[in-house]
Amino acid sequence: MKKIVLSLAVLVMGVAAQAQEGGFGFNQGDVLLEGNIQVNSTKESVETNGFTATQKQNNTNFSPKAGYFINDKFALGVQLGVFSGKETTELPTGTDEVKQNGFYAGVFGRYYFLDLGQRFKTYTELNIGMDNYKAKDNGTEVQKNSGFSTGLGLGINYFVTPKIAVNFGLSDVLSFSTSKDKNTDVKTDEFNANVNVFNNFFDTATFGLTFKL
Repeated sequence: MKKIVLSLAVLVMGVAAQAQEGGFGFNQGDVLLEGNIQVNSTKESVETNGFTATQKQNNTNFSPKAGYFINDKFALGVQLGVFSGKETTELPTGTDEVKQNGFYAGVFGRYYFLDLGQRFKTYTELNIGMDNYKAKDNGTEVQKNSGFSTGLGLGINYFVTPKIAVNFGLSDVLSFSTSKDKNTDVKTDEFNANVNVFNNFFDTATFGLTFKL
């Protein structure tokens, strides 16, 4: 009798565990809220004309987004991006400081194509949007760009709970951008294929939280 009760208890616990595991991931009609952040900080010394210049650079990029699942695998949504950076160069003659600010607004489509167990969900994402960028050198505006960009990237969600996941988003594997400097009327087109994205994961990745509503 004890063996039967114990077997039933194990069976019930197993079914409950499977039901709980099955709650991870997205379904049609779910809403995705996500916020990713990328922070970079570098410092290096450069020898120039017999003297040493120290360069420091700090960049922060925050990108919130919201999407709606039209089926269990595919979501459409909108996203924003805010960029802030500062580059300081210490010279024997003084300090040069360049401040940078940028803003991005666009749309995205995300497709989940591979489940690595119950909690890991791998996706690819296409984004299209408009962006603005400004740079000031010691308080004087030296660059003011506006343009269009699109990119194709990869990412992974790890579900901590059925409603909350940690997001690891790689920088765009493929990207194209076109912009024009309003001060000089110079137009720039750029295409990038980041084939080494997995070799420098922590330099290119963004980390954040994903919420399922």
